Amino acid sequence: MNIPSTDKPRIVVIGGGFAGISFLRNIRKLKAQVVLFDRHNYHTFQPLLYQVSTAGLEPDSIAYPIRKILRNHKDFHFRMAEVLHIDTAANTLETSIGSLSYDYLIIATGTRTNFFGNESIESNGMPMKTVPQALDIRSLMLQNIEKADMTPDREERSKLLTFVVTGAGPTGVELAGALAEFKKGILGHDYPELNTDDMQIHLLEGGAKVLSPMSDYASKKATKFLKDLGVEIHLHTLVESYDGTTVKTRNNKTFRAATFIWAAGVTGAPVAGIDAAAMIEREKRYKVDNYNRIEGFENVFALGDIALMETEDYPMGHPQVAQPAIQQGKRLAKNFKRMLADKGLKPFKYFDKGTMATIGRNKAVCDIRGMHFAGAFAWFLWIFVHLWFLVGFRNRVVTFFNWTYNYINYDRAARLIIRPFKKS
Repeated sequence: MNIPSTDKPRIVVIGGGFAGISFLRNIRKLKAQVVLFDRHNYHTFQPLLYQVSTAGLEPDSIAYPIRKILRNHKDFHFRMAEVLHIDTAANTLETSIGSLSYDYLIIATGTRTNFFGNESIESNGMPMKTVPQALDIRSLMLQNIEKADMTPDREERSKLLTFVVTGAGPTGVELAGALAEFKKGILGHDYPELNTDDMQIHLLEGGAKVLSPMSDYASKKATKFLKDLGVEIHLHTLVESYDGTTVKTRNNKTFRAATFIWAAGVTGAPVAGIDAAAMIEREKRYKVDNYNRIEGFENVFALGDIALMETEDYPMGHPQVAQPAIQQGKRLAKNFKRMLADKGLKPFKYFDKGTMATIGRNKAVCDIRGMHFAGAFAWFLWIFVHLWFLVGFRNRVVTFFNWTYNYINYDRAARLIIRPFKKS
């Protein structure tokens, strides 16, 4: 593994997502050796994965090299590897490239797609949690449209041009809106032989409204925006199975679709070895105290989506979105500075900056501290916030240029099948 020996405390971080990177950025001057493990050598800005999926952005616009983010840390070591097991008794962890001891361990592994045990959906559906998965969706979408342009069979063409998205949270809503924008701005120009109306986008939701975590105002506005774009919304609709061609629901609806995207839930991504008593089994999240320490441990912490901190305001834990992860990372970094200076720790308190989702051109909804916005103002606010939190000046410039170009030309320049998708 080639990690040098040290007399300083060794802090090991698992996961280079929002929580892990936030923590690492805020301990650059700490007198400690820091080691980060991640399966990828880049940080992903997950809120914009759907734009990669729908050909709005190239993947390098939302991914940034981890080593470049943390190159100014004096004693930082990154290893691209998977952590397989943690031995909390010996303070060691086993990885795909060897074992390493630690003085302090921070688990920030985030979430993975939750298929709720449905094997047909897991085998045939398309998740969207990583850059490779987003590229797979992009390729499949474009491949199916190309096939539809060639086939004389009307039923086959209809199947190839039907897109079903399950889950009407922010990810599903944004994805459905982006597909509708693609239909409106691209399909008729690039594929004149196809009837634009043949492309159908269905958004399936098991609950009573879209964007259930947001206000009723935001939900109603988002529903209107989606319908205006031609998205067909199906509420109280739970998916039963998908065999690769047909989506079946529990209320006896069926959709023949060659593209089925699963955005209906996530579950924690724990690492083997932590006592099961420290985990909420149903959600696969570690129970942590107000200092992000995993219950039962003094030197093992959890951050972000994998951590469940019960508070008066959030009895079921904080929402699994970027802001709690970023804020927890900052607070834990400050607490590490206090801890290594033999000072008392300060508890974490979440500051809710609001929730937003975009549906399409000049169409977005925002809930910010009791205020609700929708339409063009919310859309520009959404753009500003996402550009602000993108990692790297280059990524901000490239993304802003792409959005400006797309806005002026009604175009999506990244509609390239670089790596054809084949189902395993």
